[in-house]
Amino acid sequence: MRPLLGFIAGLTFGIGLIISGMADPAKVLNFLDIFGVWDPSLAFVMGGASVTAFVGYRLVWRQNAPTIGHAFDLPESNAIDAPLLTGAAIFGIGWGLGGFCPGPAWTALALGSAGIFLFLPAMLIGIVLGGAAKSLSIFTAKGT
Repeated sequence: MRPLLGFIAGLTFGIGLIISGMADPAKVLNFLDIFGVWDPSLAFVMGGASVTAFVGYRLVWRQNAPTIGHAFDLPESNAIDAPLLTGAAIFGIGWGLGGFCPGPAWTALALGSAGIFLFLPAMLIGIVLGGAAKSLSIFTAKGT
């Protein structure tokens, strides 16, 4: 049952990315280009996602345990530290350069979007290198 629900959730997410335009790097880059041909429409996508997540979390946290699973998997820390800021900066730079973030990148692969065949391998290499750097405790806070 869990794999089926995961598939349905992923399919819904992918369709939402396509409908919202998040799988189109040109639309994303136009959103980020505030001094050029700025397209504010993705702000509405992000706002809608934030409201949906806010309401969803409030409803889910009323339960003692998740519907599927033994316990909620919550972060152990909410600290704003150097690893968080470094990762956010690298993510933002990659998003600004390529016009993709991980979810839309996989969706764009199925659509054959321009540049995805360079972006996706580079993203995967970055994930591997980031994991290696983290395991060497280069970017971890207090050895975590």
